[in-house]
Amino acid sequence: MQITILGGGGFLGRKLAQRLAAEGTLGGAPITGLTLFDLAAPPAPEGARFPVRCLGGDVADPAQVAAAIPAGTAVVVHLAAVVSAQAEADFDLGLRVNVHGTLAVLQACRALPRPPRVVFTSSVASFAGGQGALLADDARQLPTNSYGAEKAIGELLLQDASRRGFLDAVNLRLPTVIIRPGRPNRAASSFVSAILREPLLGLPAELPVPEDFAVWICSPRRAVAWFLHAMTMDTAPLGLDRGINPPGRSVAVGEMLAALEGVAGPAARALVRPVPDPAVEAIVGGWPASFTAERARRPLGFSEQEGMEAIIEAFIADDLAATRAERGL
Repeated sequence: MQITILGGGGFLGRKLAQRLAAEGTLGGAPITGLTLFDLAAPPAPEGARFPVRCLGGDVADPAQVAAAIPAGTAVVVHLAAVVSAQAEADFDLGLRVNVHGTLAVLQACRALPRPPRVVFTSSVASFAGGQGALLADDARQLPTNSYGAEKAIGELLLQDASRRGFLDAVNLRLPTVIIRPGRPNRAASSFVSAILREPLLGLPAELPVPEDFAVWICSPRRAVAWFLHAMTMDTAPLGLDRGINPPGRSVAVGEMLAALEGVAGPAARALVRPVPDPAVEAIVGGWPASFTAERARRPLGFSEQEGMEAIIEAFIADDLAATRAERGL
């Protein structure tokens, strides 16, 4: 089985690639090759027992994307994107990467001899509703930001391509993924990881929203588990509707900080100080804080998200040492 990960240099792409390298199979079939594609050539995962190609390029360039999805590719995981605040600040860049990039992926998959499975990372940002929302699986996507609009466009394109038999899409509307390793990025939701990661590193962090602000979240471990499930699941029950709200967890910022204190002590929590940021709150405040996610659980079989303390402990086990080293701490 040949697999391509677009956005393979990002932290989720690297984690997924490492998991595939460790297991060597997907859905009981041996992995025969893996292509990782990003702006710069990503590092190859350690211990892979199959060939790995690491390519740098532009996801909006059809020729470069086609080279990353060669004949024989069975699964494409499309993670490449310009994130929320950056897409809001630079409309043309967001449109180019998030819309034209997805079009390039569609065309490359359409040219393959056999339609591949395409796992597309959409986002909760494709919905409106805000703090009081509890969205059902059939809720209408009505984005309040350019990033969310671009993700919703990508979903529709891939849904129609599935209907026509060009590919077999699973559109995962990921919650805010925490705790992200490394450094803060340009996502509007970056603070949700920062208020936990930075204190664990012994660094101060700024909180731009009130402590009663709730966020729909998932952990990196759970996101990778959902990718693996989406890469092999039976898509017949999806029918025309290829969009899935996976079962994340709604958590208020105050609950996150209480969990931080429970794991790392009061000194860690004391490193977080409120610094209101109306621009950040305007973006993330439009996102729904909770979903029913009934369809993802039954009949689709997506696994449940762990609690906050487990998320923090997983970051400490998986990523804290590497993050500390990367940042020279």
